[in-house]
Amino acid sequence: MLKVSDIHVSYGRVKVLHGVSIEARAGEILCLLGRNGAGKTTLMKSIMGLLPLSAGQITLDGAPLSGRPAHDVPKAGVGYVPQGRRLFPELSVAENIEIGLMTCGSGPETREWVLELFPPLRNRLEQQASTLSGGEQQMLATARALCLRPRVLLLDEPTEGLQPSMIEQIRQVVQRMKDEGVAIVLVEQRVDAVLSIADRVTFIENGRDLETVTAAHLREQPDLLKTHLGV
Repeated sequence: MLKVSDIHVSYGRVKVLHGVSIEARAGEILCLLGRNGAGKTTLMKSIMGLLPLSAGQITLDGAPLSGRPAHDVPKAGVGYVPQGRRLFPELSVAENIEIGLMTCGSGPETREWVLELFPPLRNRLEQQASTLSGGEQQMLATARALCLRPRVLLLDEPTEGLQPSMIEQIRQVVQRMKDEGVAIVLVEQRVDAVLSIADRVTFIENGRDLETVTAAHLREQPDLLKTHLGV
């Protein structure tokens, strides 16, 4: 289980997270909902060690994760698909996948596994990543993260700007990872997508976690969306 306990994070002198706490459990999808600028992406970056904590702690299965160098966090079993994908655009699809494999020393079995998850990539292996469509780039970014065989998968707005067919393919892979026992933390703006896939939802506002509810409760009490999101 990934546990974020009362973390505080700043950009220079500007404090962004004010004591955020969340838990992501194996075989569960936890969605983070909040307005733009609420601190969701900052929380993801903090988990990955890309931003230092000024207070609080992050643990994975009870072992400290915070304080480790950023390059060690993926080795601990945390995969990250950032907003905007952040591929190596000049490299080929195969080379981007190879970088993911190298992180944890994964072999050809894992490479074959991720290509089975995303069949369109198999026909694009020699193609430069920057020439892929938006949906294919999202597939590649997710495949690269899954090369770690992660215990935790962080996804920051994975369906942003994608057509419905691509959204469905990403959704199916996320569901499969959940079924295989991966703990998933998902930032998503599309409320319909959240309600169809999430187990629990945490509302983030002004750098604070306000409330965590089950997706079933949110479906029964849609006024919570208006209260926390204004929609």
